[in-house]
Amino acid sequence: MSGVPGANPLRDAQDRRLPRIAGPSGLVIFGVTGDLSRKKLMPAVYDLANRGLLPPGFSLIGFARRDWEDEDFAQVVHDAVKQHARTPFREEVWQQLIQGMRFVQGNFDDDVAFETLKSTIEELDKAQGTGGNFAFYLSVPPKFFPKVVQQLKKHGLADQKEGSWRRAVIEKPFGHDLTSAQELNQLVHDVFPPNEVFRIDHYLGKETVQNILALRFANTMFEPIWNRSYVDHIQITMAEDIGIGGRAGYYDGIGAARDVIQNHLLQLLALTAMEEPGSFHPKALVAEKLKVLTAVELPEDLGKHTVRGQYAHAWQGGEEALGYLEEDGIDPKSKTDTFAAIKLTINNRRWAGVPFYLRTGKRLGRRVTEIAVVFKRAPYLPFESGATEELGGNALVIRVQPDEGVTVRFGSKVPGTSMEVRDVTMDFAYGESFTESSPEAYERLILDVLLGDANLFPRHQEVELSWNILDPIEEYWDKHGKPAQYAAGTWGPAEADEMLARDGRSWRRP
Repeated sequence: MSGVPGANPLRDAQDRRLPRIAGPSGLVIFGVTGDLSRKKLMPAVYDLANRGLLPPGFSLIGFARRDWEDEDFAQVVHDAVKQHARTPFREEVWQQLIQGMRFVQGNFDDDVAFETLKSTIEELDKAQGTGGNFAFYLSVPPKFFPKVVQQLKKHGLADQKEGSWRRAVIEKPFGHDLTSAQELNQLVHDVFPPNEVFRIDHYLGKETVQNILALRFANTMFEPIWNRSYVDHIQITMAEDIGIGGRAGYYDGIGAARDVIQNHLLQLLALTAMEEPGSFHPKALVAEKLKVLTAVELPEDLGKHTVRGQYAHAWQGGEEALGYLEEDGIDPKSKTDTFAAIKLTINNRRWAGVPFYLRTGKRLGRRVTEIAVVFKRAPYLPFESGATEELGGNALVIRVQPDEGVTVRFGSKVPGTSMEVRDVTMDFAYGESFTESSPEAYERLILDVLLGDANLFPRHQEVELSWNILDPIEEYWDKHGKPAQYAAGTWGPAEADEMLARDGRSWRRP
C-alpha cells in the first residue's frame, strides 16, 4: 500500500493493467480558435476523458480574440469533438467535461484579459478542485511565444506554489536558428523551471516511434546487427502528398528543412542511432540522444551531399497542382525549400562510416514517414551468376505513418527447379496485431504533460544541437543557387537521386 497522502490504496504503481490517470489539473489553450486546437487538442482532451484518464474536475480554458461566451466555446469544442475525436461520443462524458470549460477573450498584450484568466483559474480551483495545477498550451504562431510567456510571468500565472505546478507547452518551430532558439529558451526558462517546459514534437507521441525503442532493446535479434559491421546505410523519409495549403504566411521563409528535419527527422535519427539507456527515465533517455546529436557530422561538400527543391506545376492524382511559386501569398522569387535531402554521418564506434540520408518534402508521391535500415549485402554469394539479380539488400523498415508497422525485406528462393533468389517481405501491422487502436499522439502527449512525464519531449539541449546541425546547411543554401524544381506528385528533384547515386545507392520507393 502506498504511503503517499491522498494515494489510492487499491492502485499499485507496478500494475501495468492500470492506466496512469492525471491528478487534479486543468489546461489553458492560447490560440484556441486555430486548426491545431480544433482538429487535435480538443478531440484529444475529450478522448482522454472518455478513456477515464482525466480527473473528474478537469478544467479547460480557451483564450482567443473572438468575442465568445462560455457557451459558444463549449459549442465549438463540441463540434470539434464530434468531427475529429477518435472514440465514440458519449453524452455523460461530455456533460462532465463541460462543467470545467471556460473562455477568456483578449489579445496577448491585454492585461485585463490576463487578470480575467487569473480569476477564472482561481474560480475553477474552488469549483472543480484543480489543486492549482495548470498547463499553459501555446498553440500560437512562434512570434507570440515571448509575449504570452512574459504576460504569464507579469500576472503571476506561472508562479510555482508549493504543492502545485504550472507548466508551459510549446509547439514547434522552436526558433528558426540556433541563436533564436537560445534566446527563446532563456526567455521561457526565466519564467518556468526547465523541467516544467514541454516542447511538443507530436512525432514522439506516435506509438511507432516509441516502438523503435521496443524493437531495438526488447529483442535480441536486432541489437547485435544494429551497427557499422552489418548496416550499409539508413534512410529516414517524411513525405507529404499535399502542398502548403493556406499556410503561405507561416511556411515561406521557413521551408521543409527547418519545418521537419530540424525536429522530427533528427529526433528519429537520435532514437534509431542511440545507445541503450540505463533506464527509460527521461534523464537517461536524453543523455543518450544528446550523445548522438553531438556526434553528428556534416559532409565536407554541402553542394554534393545536400539537395533542396521546390514543387512545380503538374498533374497529381488526376488534379492540376499549382507550383510552389504560384501559390497564394508566395513571392515568385522565393527560394524557400519544399523538399530537402541531406546526408549525415555519426562519429562514434557504432556508426562510423554509415551514412544517414534524411529527406522530406511536400507534393511527393504519397504521404508516408518511415525509417529504413538497409543492411550490407552478403560478402559472398555461392549462387550462379544471374540467380541473385532480383536480390536487393536486406532491410528493416519502420513505418511511422500512415499504416503503422514494421516490414522486413530479405531474400528467398523462387519456387521452381532452378535456384533463383528474390526479395520478399514480412509485414507486421499495428492494426492487425492489436485489438486496441493506437491513441492519437496528442492524447499521449497531453496526458504526459498533466502527469509531468517528460520522456517524449525534446529538451532544450536537443533543440539547440539540432539547430547546430542544420544552420550551416541553411547558410550554404542561402549563398548558393536556388532550389531545384520537381513535378508535383514525383519523389523530388533528379538532384536528390544523383546525390545517392554518387554513393552507389538509391532512394527507397516507400
